[in-house]
Amino acid sequence: MNIILLGPPGAGKGTQAERLVTGRGMIQLSTGDMLRAARKADTPLGHQVAAVMDSGALVSDEIVSALIDDKLGSMSDDQGAIFDGYPRTAAQAESLDGLLAAHGRELQHVIELQVDEDALVERITGRFSCANCGANYHDKFKQPKQADTCDVCGEHAFKRRPDDNEATVRTRMEEYRAKTAPILPIYEARGIVSRVDGMADMDHVTAAIAAVLDGRS
Repeated sequence: MNIILLGPPGAGKGTQAERLVTGRGMIQLSTGDMLRAARKADTPLGHQVAAVMDSGALVSDEIVSALIDDKLGSMSDDQGAIFDGYPRTAAQAESLDGLLAAHGRELQHVIELQVDEDALVERITGRFSCANCGANYHDKFKQPKQADTCDVCGEHAFKRRPDDNEATVRTRMEEYRAKTAPILPIYEARGIVSRVDGMADMDHVTAAIAAVLDGRS
């Protein structure tokens, strides 16, 4: 089974992809992760990716397609793919169809984690973590049991990501809507788009995705 997982930053795509990898043996094909891995690889394609990234230019669709092609070729037939961050344009959607067909695969589901923008702002801007061990906390939803003390390692220093602010989150939402607008109608016409409440508890989101994949929704 091959799926596209959609949702803005902070919607929980990473968590749900990890659960699909663990629970169903699927392979997450994140363009960001693949580009970083290719950049470090001592291969002709890796050298090409490194040169483009070092120049500050955008990596071409051709390079991304080559990375996906290579990854699909390394997967066994019984492993499903989770596409994260790709496709983002109608041209990329068409390219993905060709890549999947070349490997005897097809796309079964496009799952969008829907979020409430104001609630997402609250979710993201309230995040902080232990500066020592990285344990995650939240101003409203998960405070340390003892004030100013990490539950895991006992450290007293905490940090926040500099881009976890309201202006950045709302800009990300605008970018997400702009990027998904061209591709959703393509998949809606095929009847393979499902929407899940991304603001629900993580376990409920996992269960809702499972219901889609298992044909129970």
